[in-house]
Amino acid sequence: MRTDMNDAPEVRAAAERLTRARQGGEPVTPVRDLIGPDDVALAYAVQRIGVRERTAAGARRVGRKIGLTSPAVQRQLGVDRPDFGVLFDDMDAGVTPWSRRPALLQPKVEAELAFVLGADLDGDRLDADSVRAAVDHAVAALEIVDSRIADWDISFADTVADNASSGWFVLGPERLSPTGFEPRAITMRMTVDGELASTGTGADCLGDPLEALAWLARTARDIGDPLRAGETVLSGALGPMAPLRPGARVRSELLTGTDVLGAVDFTLEER
Repeated sequence: MRTDMNDAPEVRAAAERLTRARQGGEPVTPVRDLIGPDDVALAYAVQRIGVRERTAAGARRVGRKIGLTSPAVQRQLGVDRPDFGVLFDDMDAGVTPWSRRPALLQPKVEAELAFVLGADLDGDRLDADSVRAAVDHAVAALEIVDSRIADWDISFADTVADNASSGWFVLGPERLSPTGFEPRAITMRMTVDGELASTGTGADCLGDPLEALAWLARTARDIGDPLRAGETVLSGALGPMAPLRPGARVRSELLTGTDVLGAVDFTLEER
């Protein structure tokens, strides 16, 4: 992924369109008319411009997110790989006041397992075992996904360019030892206003959330931006996303058998 792609007219035009949506609070038409529906390099070039703009405006990078980890969603978009985006400090809805968070346009919510790294992931061997050794702890997480593309009318390139359709995230309080459970064997239950909204398993996330983390670690290393100690990584959805309306109360529980390993709660405030 050459950084000089940032200067391509179609890349700058796509980035400007997404910036207009982010700053103006109104979704825009897809950017695939500018960069194509599946050009990975151009899509990430657009994403890099958005990341640079957010950083220049004062947002601090705190991690990454992995998207498109579900085979069903991959088939829907006609792709054979996940994607990734960048997490910023003001996206952490658990600690950041509403006034400082990015505006949400078309939010939905999905339950995930997040990893907090205790060591850099920049070595030659980056597989499920080696990335597990680099994890300080894991937590239950919710990702409030969002799209700057009107009506979520997205192709692979649209979601990549739009920072992997990121919005906010919330981390649960229980810190799980990476050696104390098998991520692929967990089950997930997510409720919205007390009603079951989504279920899934660790195996629904690229076969194993650790495999998702390993994929991201290799990808980030290969583009010269490796994962570092202290970063939080949202490893991907464990089940289908659900609509999110103002006032909704969301809870996700991660379980082994009938035992709750960790949970996370979030209420989308009405404004």
